Amino acid sequence: MKIFFYALRPFDELEYCARFAKQYGADYAWTAEAPNPGNLRLAAGCDAVSTNPCEITPDYLRAWADMGVRFLPCRSIGYDHIPLQAAKQLGLRVSHSHYPPEGVANYTIMLMLMATRKMNQIMLRAAVQDYSLPGKMGRDLSGCTVGVVGAGKIGRTVLRHLAGFGCRLLAYDLYPQPEAGVPAEYVSLDTLYAESDVITLHLNATPQNHHLIDAAAIAKMKDGVLLINTARGTLIEPEALVAGLESGKVGGAGLDVVEDEAGICYYDRSGQPLKNRELALLRSFPNVIVSPHTAFYTDVNVASMVQSAFEAAARFAAGEPEPNEVKL
Repeated sequence: MKIFFYALRPFDELEYCARFAKQYGADYAWTAEAPNPGNLRLAAGCDAVSTNPCEITPDYLRAWADMGVRFLPCRSIGYDHIPLQAAKQLGLRVSHSHYPPEGVANYTIMLMLMATRKMNQIMLRAAVQDYSLPGKMGRDLSGCTVGVVGAGKIGRTVLRHLAGFGCRLLAYDLYPQPEAGVPAEYVSLDTLYAESDVITLHLNATPQNHHLIDAAAIAKMKDGVLLINTARGTLIEPEALVAGLESGKVGGAGLDVVEDEAGICYYDRSGQPLKNRELALLRSFPNVIVSPHTAFYTDVNVASMVQSAFEAAARFAAGEPEPNEVKL
């Protein structure tokens, strides 16, 4: 079995490939480039192609399938960059990665703390030696009601860790899975919107939840609500968020993801104009923290993401069940 890795980062992912190739009895090749028409042939002779989120078209999948590629083990939890209908038609099996939920969950709570304590404004003003207090008074997270939308592994970990802060915890999920010892109340989405001081999103991107947070949803929220998103940028309608920030309805945001971030995150775009007006607007607000999709980025998680590609490909090749397979 041989895997071809696209967009493999030589400064962190590569060192794990040798370890897991030996563990799973696999061979591998790689390029730091994302897939493009000029490098598709690099995957010739490989059973699997592994990618991070990047542009992948149905034509790319057809080219790989014609070369004998059968498996697409993503090195990311999200798999919305894969044209799933085309993969199904070509008989390609798709999987997503797994990694411990603590890294993203704790990063989420870090953004909550920074947003409630107005840390972005504090640091911006400190950078110009403004150490005065007016405008910097924050809120204690312990006194807030926090609503978690999407109570899967990461969402439930956020709830479990927030329990130690003493917050009132609300949760919404299509398939509630309450945990013993976690004082979270599962409520309707409208109730969560209406009663939460802080709302954090933990959902995969689907056509059904595209722009889940739009103008109508924001109108149902408390004045001054804080929005946290470490999941997918498409969950929030950018125009609605900007309008909410401008009106004061939204009191601030902590965003690790934004819509249309492909080609921006994970690249050095210093000195370049970016084709993302909403990102420029969001970065202009002193009450908005924007980080470049790094909530996942820990040593444990990177190792797990690389391992998951080898693990899934090995199970696919052996005809064994793969728990992280995407059902097409």
